[in-house]
Amino acid sequence: MENAIELTALQKIYAASGKSGEKTALKSIDLTIPAGSMFGLLGPNGAGKSTMINILAGLVVKTSGTAKVWGYDIDTDLRNAKRSIGVVAQELSFDPFFTPKQILDIQAGYYGLSKSNRWTDELLDLVGLSDKANAWMRSLSGGMKRRLMVAKAMVHKPPILVLDEPTAGVDVELRRQLWANVRMLNEQGTTILLTTHYLEEAEELCDQIAIINHGDIIANERTSALLSRIDGKEIRFTVDQEMETLPNTLAEGRLITPNSFTLCYRPAETSAGAIIDRVQGAGFTITDITTVQSDLEDIFIQLTQAA
Repeated sequence: MENAIELTALQKIYAASGKSGEKTALKSIDLTIPAGSMFGLLGPNGAGKSTMINILAGLVVKTSGTAKVWGYDIDTDLRNAKRSIGVVAQELSFDPFFTPKQILDIQAGYYGLSKSNRWTDELLDLVGLSDKANAWMRSLSGGMKRRLMVAKAMVHKPPILVLDEPTAGVDVELRRQLWANVRMLNEQGTTILLTTHYLEEAEELCDQIAIINHGDIIANERTSALLSRIDGKEIRFTVDQEMETLPNTLAEGRLITPNSFTLCYRPAETSAGAIIDRVQGAGFTITDITTVQSDLEDIFIQLTQAA
């Protein structure tokens, strides 16, 4: 399979209700997600991310266009399309009086999997919950429940896993554990579609990123190509003397502490060496230099504000 997901002119318009008129959630989306990739879908709240995911999962009916999941058109073969995708939703939703093992077995039953074809124990081991297999759900921590959500989405062994803000509200340690689980699944061949508000998460995990805003795809590139869009760097200098303000020759800089400041420059227009020469020419002896390059957050803000 070359592409795990293929969207062509996908549009969703919500009908008018009450005093509000029609709302176009997706304007005309063209998007392909390569099989086996770790793909990031970013966008502000209300940009259309959840609408797109819900259409793929068969929970929302599209207005027009086509959508294929693992080669299956959702209009003509929705059953196989739904069997090819697992969705880890944002909200935690479990019956407190079931155990993780029972929940996974029930979920497998929804997909018609016989007991001999289930891999409940392996899934619990995969997400680090083997020791909690028979514990009541109400006794599990939020992080454990989040990991169980991943296992629940994988019971039918879908080739595509959608993670809709999987680390929202979890601590740093748990986030790292979930990252490790996601990487392992991807290395085993699962295509991952990740939506997140943690831009460092997308930068760390995804090899390709699309940005959606107001129902439009405004960027879709390899992560490295996206990061190279902004030609800007910042240098932080620590010098041997203290000052209250920067000299006029460095007036565009920003004072951080009495003996340190930053200067921004565009590598396409000047070099780091020329910036260093300017600082030394102002009479400073440099004791330390640190450079900072634009990250995904800079690009995200620039693109969404422009849109």
